[in-house]
Amino acid sequence: MKIQSAIAALVLGAVLVAPAFAENSQQSKMADCNKQAGDKKGDDRKAFMKTCLSAKPAAAAAPMTQQEKMKACNTQATGKKGDDRKAFMKTCLSSAPAN
Repeated sequence: MKIQSAIAALVLGAVLVAPAFAENSQQSKMADCNKQAGDKKGDDRKAFMKTCLSAKPAAAAAPMTQQEKMKACNTQATGKKGDDRKAFMKTCLSSAPAN
């Protein structure tokens, strides 16, 4: 009986936690779409948001966009200045993404 109770508790816990994960991913998707929408207004923004939010997530093996590369390289370049930073950024942006 103890094993069955433990399994039931585990299944119940998983059922209760699953919506939280789904909500979190939806919130993340909404934040990403809002960033991409930028200065769009009115019907243009509504149409963009509808398309963006209904889009399927990109494949895990998809290459990084230039914007994603720039963000990752900027994070790695923290603390570098001047020519040292320029050289690092040039190398980082021209190299293949580390997926």
